[in-house]
Amino acid sequence: MQTFLEDTLFTLQQKHTDLSKLTLIFPSKRAGGFFKNFISKHAVTTSFLPKIVSIEEFIQDVSDLTIINNTELLFKSYSVYLNTKSFTQKEDFESFNSWAVTLLNDFNEIDRYLVNPKDFFNYLGSIKSMERWNLKEEKTELIQNYLKFWNSLLDFYSALKNILIEDSIGYQGLVYRVASEKIDDYITDHSNGRYAFIGFNALNSAEQHIIQKLLHAGNSEVYWDLDTTLLNNTKHSASLFIRRYLKQWPYFEKNKPLGVSNYFGQQKTIQIVEAQKNIVQAKYVGQLLASYSPKKLHNTAVVLADENLLIPVLSSLPDNVTSVNVTMGTVLKNFPATLFFELLLSFHINASETLYYKDVLELINHPIGTTLLVSGSQVVSHIGKENKTHFTINELLDFASNGDREVLTWLFDYWNDDSKKAVSVCLTLLDTLKNKFQENPIERVVLYQLHKVFTEIEALNNTYSHLNSIKTVQGLFTELIATTSLDFEGDAYEGLQIMGVLETRVLDFENIIVTSVNEGVLPTGKSNASFITYDLKKEFNLPLYTEKDAIYTYHFYHMLQRAKEVTLLYNNFSEGINTGEKSRFLMQLEIEKQANHTISKTVLSPKITPVVQSLKKIQKTDAVMKRLQEIAEQGFSPSALSSYIRNPIDFYFQKILRLSEFDEVEETVAANTLGTIVHDTLETFYKPFEGTFLTSEKIKGLKPQIDKEVSKQFELSFKGGTFNKGKNLIIFEVAKRYIENFLHFELAEIEKGNSIKIIGIENNLDVNVPISNIPFPVKIKGKVDRVDEYNGQLRIIDYKTGKVAQRDVEIIDWEELIEDYNYSKAFQVLAYSLMINNKTPVVNAEAGIISFKNLNSGFLKFGQKEKPRAPKNQLITQETLQTFTEELKKLILEICNKEIPFTEKEIQ
Repeated sequence: MQTFLEDTLFTLQQKHTDLSKLTLIFPSKRAGGFFKNFISKHAVTTSFLPKIVSIEEFIQDVSDLTIINNTELLFKSYSVYLNTKSFTQKEDFESFNSWAVTLLNDFNEIDRYLVNPKDFFNYLGSIKSMERWNLKEEKTELIQNYLKFWNSLLDFYSALKNILIEDSIGYQGLVYRVASEKIDDYITDHSNGRYAFIGFNALNSAEQHIIQKLLHAGNSEVYWDLDTTLLNNTKHSASLFIRRYLKQWPYFEKNKPLGVSNYFGQQKTIQIVEAQKNIVQAKYVGQLLASYSPKKLHNTAVVLADENLLIPVLSSLPDNVTSVNVTMGTVLKNFPATLFFELLLSFHINASETLYYKDVLELINHPIGTTLLVSGSQVVSHIGKENKTHFTINELLDFASNGDREVLTWLFDYWNDDSKKAVSVCLTLLDTLKNKFQENPIERVVLYQLHKVFTEIEALNNTYSHLNSIKTVQGLFTELIATTSLDFEGDAYEGLQIMGVLETRVLDFENIIVTSVNEGVLPTGKSNASFITYDLKKEFNLPLYTEKDAIYTYHFYHMLQRAKEVTLLYNNFSEGINTGEKSRFLMQLEIEKQANHTISKTVLSPKITPVVQSLKKIQKTDAVMKRLQEIAEQGFSPSALSSYIRNPIDFYFQKILRLSEFDEVEETVAANTLGTIVHDTLETFYKPFEGTFLTSEKIKGLKPQIDKEVSKQFELSFKGGTFNKGKNLIIFEVAKRYIENFLHFELAEIEKGNSIKIIGIENNLDVNVPISNIPFPVKIKGKVDRVDEYNGQLRIIDYKTGKVAQRDVEIIDWEELIEDYNYSKAFQVLAYSLMINNKTPVVNAEAGIISFKNLNSGFLKFGQKEKPRAPKNQLITQETLQTFTEELKKLILEICNKEIPFTEKEIQ
């Protein structure tokens, strides 16, 4: 395949004996670089190179102006804004930044298209006046200021233009405008120069004016990179601009267009691939490249319409790709270090002298935070144990080792909204991180780029006084990292090429793989980031969205123009704003199919391998049996046995391995904490009454103490947590209400004439359970919430702050007691009864639960029924305890049997 650049080179060599006298102008530096490579490749004798420049370099040469970067332009424009008298109400830099970027882009547009600024801004002001026009009402002060703003834009534009030109700088559009004004002088001063414009398509008005002037002077040529098939189709938008130039430019009345080829209609194999999600596209690209020979790889380009696919594609490259050139960089904002500094600046925007634990943990637990801090996990652990949601920097420093205190001070000390301190601290942190990433070249490059960004912000901060808050620093940082990228190094002319759509201009490859050929990506669709209305654009011949679509059409068809094998992938998955719609370009290819084009379609569906998840089984080793003996000798608790019934794996993790949950800050009171608070409050209230009968006076005497005692128990159980506001205040009131309702319940029982004698409150009990098949002693232990006598009847009571119903403490089949967790409440009260029996033999006792969420049901007694509707026996007798003991032994024997593994249950 002969590329457009090679065709152009051979034509130039035929027309000019000495190429070194030419100035060749390309749309981009990359295109010029490839042209140099072709000159070297096809050279047979030693010769001097022609002058090869990009259009931007040429325009700067003609105008004698240097293009300013966007950040410095923003700062200079703000200074001009402050000095423009027609703006009577001045905004701060942060507010200015929110609309100035869009306005400066519009300035750029009207200058590139040589629009008369006076006419334009008068027209714009008139449109805004008509939008707010009302015959019946007078204009308010707000509307008057609004209209005055639009009428002041001409003064702002003129002042900015004059100051920039005075400093020999300008934004791109201004440089184009000045170049178009100076082109006649430039032609006169360079009358011996010869120029060739190569590979252009959509030209702005300034470029058209400059090129036509040079063509009229008779010393210039234009080489269009377009195919006759597209050019002859008057309705095809790929040739929209070049058809327009050939028709409108006087030069082409006598001269034929150069560079037009006839390759598009030749034989091509086009495969359209429908993929689910972007990662599938990346993996497919890797599989496709794996089948290519080294020669084929050398003539292949992977074009990423969505540049976010760069890293996934690079990660999917097969082993046979030994040489790759990436023409696009990966955006700085996607790296962990960048995200860390975004978090840090966001943290300090609304920071106060009191730190919120979630903000602190977010920074400490970040990968960069863990790199900066040696004792980061220690700090996190302390925060969890202290259970403080808010604390001071000094309290935080106490949690850390001495070596980390300086870093913690940099991170969390109050910056007092000082922009200079913010930048200084960030630079200091970057210097510290640089030494910690000696062995990680990618992270070192990222840190270097971030250092450059903050150094640029620092320089601007020293030059201008606009960065007067951390929020302005953050806004500027966000803008800079969005436009800063890490460039990959490689041989630009060898091996596989990976590039974006714009980088394909003027370049040709035999094999093309294009990803993300989706509507909204290729083409990008409408964009409203402008103050220029549609009718205003039409009035002043500014490009409309239809013309911007035509630019993407040209790029797309240019990629296919000389290629022989084309693979076009698109994502069919609908998610968020991505509709999964294939690009209109794919439909156009199918509808306007060329005779020599072979188009095939493939739908990628990921291979689904059913995974049968087997339930975990853990064999009981000697070490496990030794641990079980320790537990048995100390005593199984009813809750531990219930956890085994629920799921033996949970029992293994909690009791055998002794794994506990990580100490996290309990910002909102958890259900178990609420239960502890209620239990401990009732223990404090009722412990003094052991061995005595309850009286109305005793109960009434407890009521005034509720608030104080619940507060005390909150402070003990909730540690450093606050409960004077928000959800915790509601839970605090719920706890008080639980206690109050319970005391009312007790008082009502007494006033009905019932006698209640407190036998024991929160007493620790245990009982030996001898099992002949187990070679070590076994016992169960626990703490019974309350034992009392109700009208002489012994009651064993367990408090529950959750909701419990009568059916939860009733059984029919005793075997289900140790198999079904639904009977865990009944199991627990029976276990407590057995322990009570060891202390005092039980004769016709009652055991059950008092549920604070079901207090109206009173004491929920354990009951046994022969069948569902049969009468129930609610008394605990020696026979009951004997039957329970037999089931209990079965359960413990299963747990301590070495041959029975811990087997996971399916939790419904």
